[in-house]
Amino acid sequence: MKHLLWLLLPLQWLVLQQMLLLLGLGSLLWCGVALLLYPLLPQAAGRHIGRVTIAAGYRAFWGLARGAGMMRLHSQSLDALRDEPGLIVVANHPSMLDAMMLVARLPRSACIMKASLMRNPFLAPGARLARYIRNDSPRGVVTLAVQDLQQGGQLVLFPEGTRTTTRPVNPFRGGVSLIAKRAGAPIQTVFIDAHSPYLCNGWPLWRLPPLPIEFTVRLGRRFAPSEDVAAQLRELEAYFAAGVRQTPVCTDRARL
Repeated sequence: MKHLLWLLLPLQWLVLQQMLLLLGLGSLLWCGVALLLYPLLPQAAGRHIGRVTIAAGYRAFWGLARGAGMMRLHSQSLDALRDEPGLIVVANHPSMLDAMMLVARLPRSACIMKASLMRNPFLAPGARLARYIRNDSPRGVVTLAVQDLQQGGQLVLFPEGTRTTTRPVNPFRGGVSLIAKRAGAPIQTVFIDAHSPYLCNGWPLWRLPPLPIEFTVRLGRRFAPSEDVAAQLRELEAYFAAGVRQTPVCTDRARL
């Protein structure tokens, strides 16, 4: 039996790499189309088409991953938020795949992206068409996020700023409470439970984890916007620290 498992590992690794390759090729193909559509479509139409297409592409990826027996994503709880305008969705950040999990179920949503990623040929044209928000400056991020929410969009945010490295969550960065206050938008908390260390901070794309790779998305408490943004940020961090479920540790051995 052990010999059979060892024989399966190369095949499983190959399937996982092919899935990631298809994701990259699909992103590149859509970015070519988005590059053509960007100057032709009005802003509202481009924003809608861009976001809906990205969400559909990510849903297709998760469906393919489930069909191949490689990944299981339980995120149906997000469907209750799908059509709600002017909502900030805040989550913990255990994996590189987190944004894909949320956006796949939230076709109204925008993400805040690193300025460097807006030059990535696999991401930039599609992100620009969808009017995702680049983090060139804190003031610019807040202004654009507030505008998007007031136009009926949703905002997906990871207040940890980067994938979790400090248990239970990294210290939260400012911004989410200020955006909520200025937009008058509620903050919906979401917990991502990663049952695998795959693509945690330091895990390389090429390394095969125990299969299937499994994630669960849970809805948490909803916070109304607050005048005291600093106090609310501390409250949010404490809430996540108490509610997040411990995930497999991305150890130095796992990074090899």
